[in-house]
Amino acid sequence: MVNPTTSQTTSFDADVIIVGGGPVGLLLAILLAKRNKHVTLVERWSEAYGRPRAVTYDHEIARILATLDIDSENDPAISYHDELYYWKNRDGENIQIVDWQSTSASGWRVRYWFNQPDLEVRLGNIVNTFSNITQYRGWQAVALSQTLENATLTIKRNPEEAGLNGESRVLTGKFVVGADGANSFVRESLGIENEDKGYFFDWLILDMIPKTELNLSPAQWQLCDPKRPTTIVPGGPGRRRWEYMVLPGESPEEMQKPERAWELLKPWGLTPENAELERSAVYRFQARWAKVWHKGRCAVAGDAAHLMPPFAGEGMCAGVRDAVALGWRLNGILEGRFDLDILESYTTERIEHAKHYINFSQELGSIICIADEQEAAERDARMKAELAARNNTPVPTDICQLGHGIWHPESAGAGELSVQGSCRPMASKTALTRPSARDGLSSVWAATRPRLSARPSVNSLSALMPCSSRSTLPAATVPSSTSTAHTPTGSAPSMRSMSCFAPTSTWPCRPRMPRLSRNALISS
Repeated sequence: MVNPTTSQTTSFDADVIIVGGGPVGLLLAILLAKRNKHVTLVERWSEAYGRPRAVTYDHEIARILATLDIDSENDPAISYHDELYYWKNRDGENIQIVDWQSTSASGWRVRYWFNQPDLEVRLGNIVNTFSNITQYRGWQAVALSQTLENATLTIKRNPEEAGLNGESRVLTGKFVVGADGANSFVRESLGIENEDKGYFFDWLILDMIPKTELNLSPAQWQLCDPKRPTTIVPGGPGRRRWEYMVLPGESPEEMQKPERAWELLKPWGLTPENAELERSAVYRFQARWAKVWHKGRCAVAGDAAHLMPPFAGEGMCAGVRDAVALGWRLNGILEGRFDLDILESYTTERIEHAKHYINFSQELGSIICIADEQEAAERDARMKAELAARNNTPVPTDICQLGHGIWHPESAGAGELSVQGSCRPMASKTALTRPSARDGLSSVWAATRPRLSARPSVNSLSALMPCSSRSTLPAATVPSSTSTAHTPTGSAPSMRSMSCFAPTSTWPCRPRMPRLSRNALISS
């Protein structure tokens, strides 16, 4: 267990050392480097893992990726399907419907599909453009200690690549972040315990590349058949994914053999002649979270901080939110604008938000992970009646709020996802000049609030936070070099609650807003 001690060390290899070069670690490195922080990225493997893992993300992640010039609406490596997410029994009857069809208040669709290796390559290419990011690929962390002023990480060449006698180095940073996955070395070194919900189900994941166009309808759905619970979803452009629950008494090792995969795929019309089996692997779905997400000058993010079943499609999304929430806090501390104790709110705000999606994912999993015939029949009868009682209304997917933290709980909309509307100059309405694009915001903001007796200052407007913070802070917290090239026309990058501004501002709270179409104009 690593606890801070007193030291006078003043020489640093980096402002922040990040362990783990997946999407979460890469994004955090970019967010810090864009603010001119010196970052060291330590990744265990020399080459990026080329097999699919995450395949979907939501509108909030689309807002975040847009700040990196990745446009989810028009990118050939990203797809979407304007369909609901159906949960059907073996007779083809709907027993649950989840809203994966709407346009969110963000202005983005609620669901997109992608191939994780492609995204990691793109984030890696962005990382490579920064001279202030030092990368150690093919190295793993083997020791961690910290003082009140710094954290020290010992790294060693990955013995699986370099042998047992590989080189070692000692790195010192002002902070260390573990984005190093479910078996996180950083989390274990910090002595952080997990809150485990005792949810364990083994599922076979089959990632397929059809050789001809494969049009399935619905595009995304769950077959809740007790004889073989099955998930059918896209895997990004040109890919499809099937997931099959490993039934009691079955061997995971036997299930993931290619010949077994083709047996399961045959009813769907897939054969070795018309499709490529890209990956066949059994994964254990779990539901857990770290009890605290930081200690001293060390923090955890992504799978190191939480694991959830995949049924809500929110696992990687939670990690991306972690990176943004941690990024602006670390930037602020390093720039002398925040005290170290602001990291306390990283745990309290993010953990409740992640727990919401963990619980939601587990609830969805409880629908399908049933292999008993009688239990499945009772489920079908109950859920069909509940669905009919609400007139087949789909379940919304973005209804949660941050845990308590630095945001103001009495302000309307605080801790919730803020509206991202399309904006244009308005001659007859109050048009407010926002901080320029170099400050990470678009130049004109059509007013969404009542007319004011006094126009708010630019400083009060610049209190707006990046979306995944879901917090509100004093004025100088907006990133200075965020690109907005591919956000919805004229709109700002993703931000969280706009409720609290600088203390001198008279700007009123953001009203709760209805869902808006992507081209909606927000006006007073």
